[in-house]
Amino acid sequence: MAIPTVIVTGFLGSGKTTLLNHLLRNRQGMRIGAIVNDFGAVGIDAMLVSGQVDAMVSFANGCLCCAVDASGLDAMLGKLADSQAVDMIVIEASGLAEPKDLIRLMAGSRHDGVAYQGLIEVIDAAEFTATRERHPQLDEHLKAADLVVLNKIDRAGDPERITSLVRELASGTPVLAVEYGRIDPQMLVDLPRRQEPAERQLSFADLLDDETDEHDHLHAAYEAIDFTTDTPLDPRALLAFLENQPAGIYRIKGFVHFAVPGHEQKFVLHTVGGFVRVERRRWRCDERPHSSLVLIGAGMDTSEIQQRLRACEHLGTCAVDEQAMLGILRFL
Repeated sequence: MAIPTVIVTGFLGSGKTTLLNHLLRNRQGMRIGAIVNDFGAVGIDAMLVSGQVDAMVSFANGCLCCAVDASGLDAMLGKLADSQAVDMIVIEASGLAEPKDLIRLMAGSRHDGVAYQGLIEVIDAAEFTATRERHPQLDEHLKAADLVVLNKIDRAGDPERITSLVRELASGTPVLAVEYGRIDPQMLVDLPRRQEPAERQLSFADLLDDETDEHDHLHAAYEAIDFTTDTPLDPRALLAFLENQPAGIYRIKGFVHFAVPGHEQKFVLHTVGGFVRVERRRWRCDERPHSSLVLIGAGMDTSEIQQRLRACEHLGTCAVDEQAMLGILRFL
């Protein structure tokens, strides 16, 4: 099974390491591997997480997006993924990394042991205006992200105005306003629930959990919208929905039944932002063909999403022609 892999980016001081540390302290039994990219020769960020992470690759004295090609990234991912000793990989990029270049790196990856789960852009809410003046490319970074974490919202002078502005600039990308990088890891991946022996030696992570302030366990709110129908979906209509998703959606997961002869199998759908992956499986003998999707994000319009998905139902008496599947099949 491929290991979900998340990229965390953001300018210097935005709170990337704080977010990673929060995930480590709220792992819920999950084993996390990390690739930590410090731009300087001394790996400060790597030092800050090395005692908590289950497995780590440190890349110092260079920027990941311009110093490594896809094969180099595959080598790093391989050190973490090949042993199957981790359930999730987090790539913490340096503050100078270009999100689009990192996405290209992941797109060029040939390592079939990892599954890209999207790029998170961390923003310092308290310094947003100053950061935007120093780094005009910030607006483009927001648009490239699959999820924007508006960190340090408690320090912002006018949090509502900043949140509204960032949502506007992010052009539909979900925005989570948080303190201390507190996002729920369940939003990023479907975490495995591990059964551990009642009696075992406490790990360093367990001790950190005991010492963590109670507020560390508070997470930014996100939403989940369920959509289920027994009516087959029109592949062209669903493709149009996926290519022009309503604002606020971060992930879509579930399975789909299409009204197309020769394609009656179960199509499992995973999306992160604009990244779409489809798998073809068989229906179980006790399963009736139907579609069931969960949409996860922040600031979503439930009514609009339900209405647009209902519009994907094929209500005609004639089957959809086979050519309609071509757009979906390219994501297999």
